[in-house]
Amino acid sequence: MSSKADFSDLMPRIVSAVALVLVGLGCMWVGGDAFGVLLIVAAGLMGWEVSRMHADAPIVPFVYGLVIAAVVLSAMFLPAFWSGVLVALAIGAALLGHHTRPPVVYTSVAIVITCTTLFVLRSQFGFGWTLWLVLVVIASDIGGYFAGKLIGGPKILPAISPKKTWSGTLGGWALAALVGIVAIQMDMGGFGLIALSVVMAIAAQIGDLLESLMKRKAGIKDSSNLIPGHGGLLDRFDGTMGASVALGLVMALGGAGLMGLS
Repeated sequence: MSSKADFSDLMPRIVSAVALVLVGLGCMWVGGDAFGVLLIVAAGLMGWEVSRMHADAPIVPFVYGLVIAAVVLSAMFLPAFWSGVLVALAIGAALLGHHTRPPVVYTSVAIVITCTTLFVLRSQFGFGWTLWLVLVVIASDIGGYFAGKLIGGPKILPAISPKKTWSGTLGGWALAALVGIVAIQMDMGGFGLIALSVVMAIAAQIGDLLESLMKRKAGIKDSSNLIPGHGGLLDRFDGTMGASVALGLVMALGGAGLMGLS
């Protein structure tokens, strides 16, 4: 057990998280265009963040952010032709405007899948399922934060993320499982929902680690300073990206019915 838990960053994290939750939950509750616009704005900002880590010129991140926002908008609201055109434009911008291209391409694909999955989840399956996914990610983060601070212990991958511990990982899984138990009590599914919640927590933690690896390779601490106590949107939503990509792939492969989504 660690000798002293440091919670000096807790208050700014809480204030920022409350503000994000109020805006996010409000738009999620309303759904439709309001939620879609929120996701488009978030996609643009995350596109700007990943681009600025690897861009060849200062103007590139702003252009790239607009392109990624346009790709997400097209995926939600526009015909497939325009989606194809904008995806081609995004690929061109990633290849021509950045000195390190693979992280930009991979992260951009994850951003688009994340925003599209969340939009489809809210539009087709309702507020409850979208809230479940978000709460699983939040539970994974909160459980990992407090278990890691209070218990400490061996690190998972110190070369990538020096603060991540096995105790924090297990704490995140446990709290995510609790979200699944609550969802079962609300008649959202059977006991398989507990396992699914843990799987989504694992995917969220993988997303967190991959973003940490990208930042370490780029030689930066935070993707930006947009959110006090959290860094940038990528820092805050890397777990959501991991879980949403995993869920999106399962849904794309026809697994929605098996998961009990209805």
